Amino acid sequence: MELRTLKTFQVVADQLNLTKAAELLGYTQPTITLQIQTLEREIGHALFNRVGKKTFLTPAGKMMKHHVEKLFGVVSEMDKAIKLLDGPYGTLVVAAPEYYWTHYLSQLIRSYVSHHPQVKLKLVSCNSADVVRMITANEADIGVIAGHSDSQEIETRLLEKEELVVVTTREIYESHDRSYIMEHYPFIYKESYNLDGLNHQSITEIDYHPATAIESSSEEAIKIAVLNQTGVALISANLIKNELESGALVPLYRLEQRLDTYLIHLKDRADETTIRSFAEMVIEGWQEAGGIS
Repeated sequence: MELRTLKTFQVVADQLNLTKAAELLGYTQPTITLQIQTLEREIGHALFNRVGKKTFLTPAGKMMKHHVEKLFGVVSEMDKAIKLLDGPYGTLVVAAPEYYWTHYLSQLIRSYVSHHPQVKLKLVSCNSADVVRMITANEADIGVIAGHSDSQEIETRLLEKEELVVVTTREIYESHDRSYIMEHYPFIYKESYNLDGLNHQSITEIDYHPATAIESSSEEAIKIAVLNQTGVALISANLIKNELESGALVPLYRLEQRLDTYLIHLKDRADETTIRSFAEMVIEGWQEAGGIS
């Protein structure tokens, strides 16, 4: 069986109208009729019945249609895979927290698009936990996270070691001394810090035993909570850079412990040209984009 003949059958089976099928395929009706007859002789079964002016698939035709659709689905996937070998191609979904988009990725994206205009980018802003979830669910192709992912499916590539700080608002800082603040205000930290051991290491480093702790999966939620004077927060200095510079937040402790920033993607997709090209661009340009010395 020739793919050309099977394609003709697929279009006729979809349209059940030779005139429409001929228009779509760019063939004459006699040519289509000849190809269908050839296919019927090859399989030994009629594929279509005609009742009055209407055309119907026979049982053999219905079975053939089912398998032909699966066949061309595989052909389409093969075609996409082969194109990926030639260079970056298709759609690339990139997920990262808003801070990384604003301060790093927006600059890097311009460079990537100029070099690979054939790639359609879809950009997603979300917290680190959602980035990991999207990568493992194949809802995103590549992402950036604050903290480590222990998923065995994910490949992590270190971009930066961020400074961790314990902060509060200027109003609280100016109203109480440090020991009072640490004793009376809840300690807010990111859920993954606990998994990575960062929470425990940071508390040990500052010899701190909070009476109340609040855990969050969102960096943005932590920042909003501390700005609303809910408590003191353990957070990446990069994520609150503007608030530190403006004085809205004041560091109580600058920790020796560092928070790793990672580029992530699925291990079994590491050889895809589009993912690899984007990853290489981010790794090479990360420090320059962030103005890191």
